[in-house]
Amino acid sequence: MMTDNDPGPSLKAVLQQDLPASLVVFLVALPLSLGVALASGAPVVAGLIAAAVGGVVAGLLGGSTIQVSGPTASLAVVLAGAVQQFGWAAMCFITVGAGVLQILFGLSRIARAALGIAPVVVHAMLAGIGVIIALQQVHVLLGGTTVSSPWASVVALPRQVLSVEKGDLFVGVLVIAILIGWQYLPRRARMVPGPLVAVVVATVASLILPITVERVRLDGSLLDGIGLPALPHGGWLPIALTMLTVALIASVETLLSAVAVDKMRPGVRTDFDRELLGQGAANMASGALGGLPVAAVIVRSITNANAGARTRAATVLHGLWILVFAIALVGLVRQIPTAALAGLLVLIGVQLVKLAHIKRARRTGDLYVYLVTVIAVVSLNLLQGMVIGLIASFALLLWRVVRFTIAAVPRPDGSWLVRIDGTCTFLAAPKLTGELAKVPTGVDVTVELSVDFLDHAACELLSDWAAARESAGSAVDFVELGTARMAGAQDGPPEHGHARTAVDEAIRPWRRSGGVDPIAAGITAYHRGHAHLMRPHLDGLRHRPDADTFFLTCADARVVPNVITNSGPGDLFTVRNVGNLVPVGGSDVSVEAALIYALDKLDVRAVVVCGHSGCGAMEALYGKVQAGPGLDDWLANARPTLTAFQLGHPVAEAARLAGFGPVDQLGMVNVARQVQTLIDYPAVRIAIAERGVAVSGLFFDLATARVIEVTADGIAEFGAAGSGVAAEPV
Repeated sequence: MMTDNDPGPSLKAVLQQDLPASLVVFLVALPLSLGVALASGAPVVAGLIAAAVGGVVAGLLGGSTIQVSGPTASLAVVLAGAVQQFGWAAMCFITVGAGVLQILFGLSRIARAALGIAPVVVHAMLAGIGVIIALQQVHVLLGGTTVSSPWASVVALPRQVLSVEKGDLFVGVLVIAILIGWQYLPRRARMVPGPLVAVVVATVASLILPITVERVRLDGSLLDGIGLPALPHGGWLPIALTMLTVALIASVETLLSAVAVDKMRPGVRTDFDRELLGQGAANMASGALGGLPVAAVIVRSITNANAGARTRAATVLHGLWILVFAIALVGLVRQIPTAALAGLLVLIGVQLVKLAHIKRARRTGDLYVYLVTVIAVVSLNLLQGMVIGLIASFALLLWRVVRFTIAAVPRPDGSWLVRIDGTCTFLAAPKLTGELAKVPTGVDVTVELSVDFLDHAACELLSDWAAARESAGSAVDFVELGTARMAGAQDGPPEHGHARTAVDEAIRPWRRSGGVDPIAAGITAYHRGHAHLMRPHLDGLRHRPDADTFFLTCADARVVPNVITNSGPGDLFTVRNVGNLVPVGGSDVSVEAALIYALDKLDVRAVVVCGHSGCGAMEALYGKVQAGPGLDDWLANARPTLTAFQLGHPVAEAARLAGFGPVDQLGMVNVARQVQTLIDYPAVRIAIAERGVAVSGLFFDLATARVIEVTADGIAEFGAAGSGVAAEPV
């Protein structure tokens, strides 16, 4: 797997791919950086400093070649409050501190832990930020100024509407209309960034039309705006919390952006820890120079990827273009109406509340977490809202993990069935006790435990209840279908069972141990486990003497027909002998008798011969071993198989090409020969003609636990097109 630690761009790649991409990203980042600075209550030039530093520093040092960093709307809410509380110079100090924290995050290699935050919390956090931005910036769009809190914004909105400045409203609505309509234009037209077009058109309109608007205030160029941070006054606890909030939000947004960008480039992965190191260095530099905090911005990053960027050069060049613009063309910035940037931010805020995220939260049962997080972010602050969202998400997860179902129902024979499913702990005791109390006294009870976790308290409750009923003369049978066992709950600390354990118990061979009868132990486990599940299936077959398939296979204990065919009771009429042979002539008519019975009485629809790898009969046949009286006579039925193999049977050649050894090649030829022998039986020919009975051959490869189809002239793999049974040639 490749990572984004590239050796360096070639000049050709820079000129052909990265240079054009950097210009596109520059045109997208410019108006957004100005808008975020405006929304943050910071000097406008601080947005340009942050965009330039984010592009150059994070682009050079980060763990992704495509991500584009700069000021982001998700931090505007935190910054606006911090600027009002501590002042701008102190906010720059906080930005430097947040960068230090991000470097510590990167060095401690906890980057991937941030990806463990529930997506619904992240989506809700962004939605809450969007609501706050939209509420604040709508005042600027109407010709006023931002209000300190979302609630104050709502309260002051009617008064602001009554005192609206028509010029600002026109410019802001014009920007929103252009941005909405831009997405419906042809793709070639949309190559020019919509935000840039909207801001340029609105600015030109404000200059040529007879309207009065408030414009961006910018004293000097980017070089004039550079200023050193200052130590904040007041308690250090709110300062530390603000640093942590900025570092966490910037880190989470950066990592989420990295995940999205990686999905666009399969085979290339971001180094998350290095990315946080680069982001931390960029924030330290931006804060030291008087810029806003930066983070990787998903919109700009995806724009960079779609524009054809291949190396870090595109990201770095975009930062250099912003630097040139902020120094040489600062006069153009002063002509931009603040309402134009406000319109851009209002739409960004609204778009952060994504209907798709709300629908997904409702579909996955996370809607309450989403709503709680949004309300907390809007009514309190971003850090508290995120913490409350995480607590709500964890509470929902805990409820889902410990949730269980229990139902006590009567059965037709007068007994009762108690079904317990899920995670059975002491928390289930009240519901468990109440449901068990529904079972009448004096009746037999079957308790079906399908649980993956059973603690001592719940196990003791069930055991005491069963003992009380048994002492009163009722029978209580426990059927343990889940992975957690009552015996295990008594022997040690409770542990979660895994589905793999249940499957292993069902299919693994006996583990022989001294003094234990494996048959008796197996039957006991069967009665305790899945006999209860078998009972209704077998009961339905009591008066149905039929089967689906006549299955002839070797007597080898390693071949388990119902396992390798995923079949159940009543499906296979199985006949087994050494070497899965069909005797022709002679005194042994056992296979013929079983075949005729299956065709005439059981109405089977398929006839199958199944061989296997490492067959002892085939080894004796291939090596011409004298096996002794009885067995030699039996293996004489396979001599036509050996002759066909020695004459170059096509199945043997196919098996050789597939990598099988001579004995297994002979085993596959044997299957093909026995299939042909069965087809030549008169009873089988009649069944094929009258009822369409299918005759086929199988070969079970023990080494891979795979079943292979054996045809008249080759072999085929199950699971893909190519053969009559959904297989492909090997």
